Amino acid sequence: MLKIIPVFCSLLMFLTLSGKAQTMDTLSSKQEQIVVISALTADGNWTQLEQALQKGLDAGLTQNEIKEILLQLYAYTGFPKSLSSINQLIAAIEAREAQGIQDPQGTMPTSLALDTDKYAYGKKTVETLFGPEKGKAPYAVAVPATDTFLKEHLFADIFGRGVLSYEDRELATISALAATGNVRPMLKSHMTGGMNVGLSKAQLEQALDIIESYLGAEKAQKGRVILAEITEGTTDTRNVSDVETTFGQGDVNPYSQYFTGTTYLTRMSPYDETWRSSIANVTFEPSARTNWHSHSGGQILLVTDGIGYYQEKGQPARRLTKGDVVRIPPNVEHWHGAAPNSWFVHVSLETNGDTNQVTWLEPVTDEEYRGATGE
Repeated sequence: MLKIIPVFCSLLMFLTLSGKAQTMDTLSSKQEQIVVISALTADGNWTQLEQALQKGLDAGLTQNEIKEILLQLYAYTGFPKSLSSINQLIAAIEAREAQGIQDPQGTMPTSLALDTDKYAYGKKTVETLFGPEKGKAPYAVAVPATDTFLKEHLFADIFGRGVLSYEDRELATISALAATGNVRPMLKSHMTGGMNVGLSKAQLEQALDIIESYLGAEKAQKGRVILAEITEGTTDTRNVSDVETTFGQGDVNPYSQYFTGTTYLTRMSPYDETWRSSIANVTFEPSARTNWHSHSGGQILLVTDGIGYYQEKGQPARRLTKGDVVRIPPNVEHWHGAAPNSWFVHVSLETNGDTNQVTWLEPVTDEEYRGATGE
């Protein structure tokens, strides 16, 4: 019997440690609700937020933990959304109390000691999250007060209140920024910070999946592009001669007036009366793309290398990688081109060649491109 006990204890320890290793790559049920509550607050989705607050309390988040999330979010979503969400939380708690549900208040927040050097405290918090500072950010140079407010208030007064771990605070921030959209530098910075304090790639992927289920694919996809850059080093530094063009790089595109950035064209099968179609290989340098345009007879794209995007007017952009096929209907306005950090190569098949005419339109603006790709 005595020999069995050590073996049993060792097995129990192994299972416990294995369980920790397995759960490190998944969000806890409480963290899942942090994602939902933060994203819906940033989106101003009050109807779904009411249900999310209930689910958060059911998942074990204390009253003070949720209050702390919503307080912190004013720094990222503004006071109107933060205060509105706090009011909803109060109403939810009161409704649950009326039903006999007593949700634990939880740990009380604390304040920094009066003699605390808040700037130094905040600077240390920033370095914990993002690493040593490398000079002043442009906004801090232009408006020095922003640096002071961020360090003394956000990263000292708020982060110093306790209640939530840095990991959960960053998870709330990342979720709110992803839901806000078009704040790429901040989202990339906080994804990096979140991983520095314990969040894993798999957990952030799970958070983006949750955001997609509530707010749609476009915002989640922008987050995924940024996460891939951080974790996979997706910046493509190849020279054009090293890009896998399969059918040849060709010369600089003779239709470059209809493109942004440098592209190369190889004509593989020109149009003739027998085959009534044309085939070309197009290579895009990073960030290069077509203008908006349409084909009266349609078009098919076969992706052979790199990462790119295809977008129809009024629709979310589609991320493309090697092996993807895009069937473009006649007369649909669209653009296609390379991701910000990758070469992109596709074969273009002009269908219904005897009647197919290209109508070239305006360039894809930088703002449109950033909105489509998350750059």
